[in-house]
Amino acid sequence: MPNANVIITCAVTGSIHTPSMSPYLPVSGEEIADAAVGAVEAGVAIVHLHARNPVDGRPDQSPEAFELILRSIKQRSNAVVNLTTGGSPYMSVEEQVRPAEVWQPEVASLNLGSMNFGLFPMLKRFKDFTHEWESTMLKGSHDLVFRNSFKDIRYAPETLSDTGARYEFECYDTSHLHNLAYFLAEGLVKPPLFVQTVFGLLGGIGSHPDEVNGMNASHP
Repeated sequence: MPNANVIITCAVTGSIHTPSMSPYLPVSGEEIADAAVGAVEAGVAIVHLHARNPVDGRPDQSPEAFELILRSIKQRSNAVVNLTTGGSPYMSVEEQVRPAEVWQPEVASLNLGSMNFGLFPMLKRFKDFTHEWESTMLKGSHDLVFRNSFKDIRYAPETLSDTGARYEFECYDTSHLHNLAYFLAEGLVKPPLFVQTVFGLLGGIGSHPDEVNGMNASHP
């Protein structure tokens, strides 16, 4: 399909990687905004945003942490803004959704199922950490369930119903696609569906071509 339009989305920082893993990981509001604008200048249409504590780089899901980032991006680009409602698996659903509730972005991410969230394999690659929370967070994922119950999943669309936000549906396994099909049938979400399929995280689907094709075949 050589004439088909392609929409590129970019998450310039997330909640999984920690500052000690790379000096290029954006941490402060200014760094995150600069990275997002740079991505837009390179051809990105949507920026998927997480915020971090500027001192130690830990995920920060307070609305205040997003303010500088959002103002800078909107002043310097015409990018579509996608705010995470995942934040970090260690946060409550109310905490996760709060920035989108306050800032009312064009798009908000929405995780579609609970899962084990194994980040500890990264401890084999990275040994030295500047901040204590980094290794503690990775080690703690031995006993981490990323909770996204059906009640939790409903919370974001119900809370954001008056904002006009669309959703990036984050699916880490085929079961999450079936959950999305359920919410579509219930009328809680509406087409067209913007689905992000995620591969290779320990606890979710792998990255073998058969698994990739299986996720594609399972789309609602």
